[in-house]
Amino acid sequence: MSERLQPGDVAPAFTLPDADGNEVSLSDHKGRKVIVYFYPAALTPGCTKQACDFTDNLDLLAGAGYDVIGISPDAPEKLAKFREKESLRVTLLADPDKTVLDAYAAFGEKKNYGKTYQGVIRSTIIVDEEGKVEHALYNVRATGHVAKLIKDLSI
Repeated sequence: MSERLQPGDVAPAFTLPDADGNEVSLSDHKGRKVIVYFYPAALTPGCTKQACDFTDNLDLLAGAGYDVIGISPDAPEKLAKFREKESLRVTLLADPDKTVLDAYAAFGEKKNYGKTYQGVIRSTIIVDEEGKVEHALYNVRATGHVAKLIKDLSI
């Protein structure tokens, strides 16, 4: 697993397919702030709540200069189902090889009910206009996270 990112680090570059199979790169967003959030699996209760919260606040975030990208190890087809079922407007990217999850230290050891296993660490990385990490938040909660983010970013 990679080292956790710190403010001031250069955000690892990436290009991944979106729900429609189109390639999306972090560099496509240069000049805007980007909220990159990592979640374990599309169509699960916590991840649905988080994605819906981002969608509900997308206009507010965009108005403050932020783009939102959600990344999970799901295939593009599953992301398309997720987007349609929940009417999501955030950009969802597929990282089945977990290359980007690993580069952002959002994949690693987790504990649940006393068991240790490898999985997606729910994380949010805020990248500034120059491609540097502004905030790196790990082990965030699915519920209430977006509201806390908006408060912390003074939006």
